Amino acid sequence: MTSTLAPSGIDTAASPARALVCRACSARYPLAAQHACYECFGPLEVDYDPAALATVTREQIEAGPRNLWRYAALLPAGQDPAARVTLDPGFTPLVAADQLAAELGITAPLWVKDDSANPTHSFKDRVVSVALTAARALGFSRFACASTGNLANSVAAHAARVGAPSVVFIPSDLEQGKVVTTAVYGGDLVAIDGSYDDVNRLCGELVETDEFEDTAFVNVNVRPYYAEGSKTLGYEVAEQLGWRIPAQVVIPMASGELLTKIDKAFSELVEIGLVEAPAGGWKVFGAQSAGCNPIATALHGGTDVITPVKPTGIAKSLNIGDPAAGLYALEAVRRTGGWMDYADDDEIRSGVRLLARTTGVFAETAGGVTVAVLRKLVESGRLDPTAETVVFNTGEGLKTLDAVAGEVGPTHRIKPSLRAARDAGLLT
Repeated sequence: MTSTLAPSGIDTAASPARALVCRACSARYPLAAQHACYECFGPLEVDYDPAALATVTREQIEAGPRNLWRYAALLPAGQDPAARVTLDPGFTPLVAADQLAAELGITAPLWVKDDSANPTHSFKDRVVSVALTAARALGFSRFACASTGNLANSVAAHAARVGAPSVVFIPSDLEQGKVVTTAVYGGDLVAIDGSYDDVNRLCGELVETDEFEDTAFVNVNVRPYYAEGSKTLGYEVAEQLGWRIPAQVVIPMASGELLTKIDKAFSELVEIGLVEAPAGGWKVFGAQSAGCNPIATALHGGTDVITPVKPTGIAKSLNIGDPAAGLYALEAVRRTGGWMDYADDDEIRSGVRLLARTTGVFAETAGGVTVAVLRKLVESGRLDPTAETVVFNTGEGLKTLDAVAGEVGPTHRIKPSLRAARDAGLLT
């Protein structure tokens, strides 16, 4: 169990956050660096003052900066711009995917929320900005994480931006693109001979040592604040759609936390009156890789027992074999009437290429998973092709080039002459 450096440095006069609450037993704790309940060991999340949230207006948000901090009044920290640890991510494109919809037989509007446009090219910039802003308020001076790649990129970059030391831990078999795009920022990068779950266990042990007392592990001891950053994806989608919630969303799953927080964002917007729920509510769909699909497998088996797996396959950013928020992802999907499915490596590659060809968005393998699962959901009748749908691309394809490098390349190779161009059929 983690401890905190100080009772709390979160400014509750400015922040709507009031406590940490256990998602399992509802026990409450101060706003501190704590991620698990002392009573039942359940995960903690940030609890807010409903009256404070109710004062937020559309006009207030729209007058804010064109990044995630336009939603500062709905977040646990960062209300003072000078106190933020941030690359100012967010407000990424919501891309109309008409050609993709046509190929899949979807007749309603289909959108791609493209978070590869963030500063380090993944949605992790959102969670890191919020987590490290809270961490600095709580008195931490060094930043760390366990990562499958994108989180490592973001933590190292955020630390570099504010001149703080960082130490990030990754599996040693990570894609080279993600290794380089972490190491370039100059912090400590520790490769572990093991899976992400091995890396995460080590970080859970390190955070308890005296040597790491000054260190904020964004997805361990400050995880409740980290998870709240994901809500901004849901906020943005609603705002970019003209302050409405789409009928269906398809979300990639690793720990399952992103899915639960987008759902939470929609619920919060409805509760405080910023949007109206669509007729019949919204449905949440989850997407996993066949090489690491413990949450989807539990749903298909009609059980709440999520059996950890040893991850395999090319979608390494989703390779969390023991997903911390799996049960809560199951609850969100069942409550909203959605579903989960998974895609194998060939289907993932096809999904990456299909998205690129029809939208101009080059996704990393996690995006290929989401598009491949979208196709399956339509074909199986689980997803309504006549209802507006948003799919989430969480990372940039340049980070996982190896996945498709063997399948794409020059369509022609010719001599540098007009005759050669004509002979190749390029002038027809």
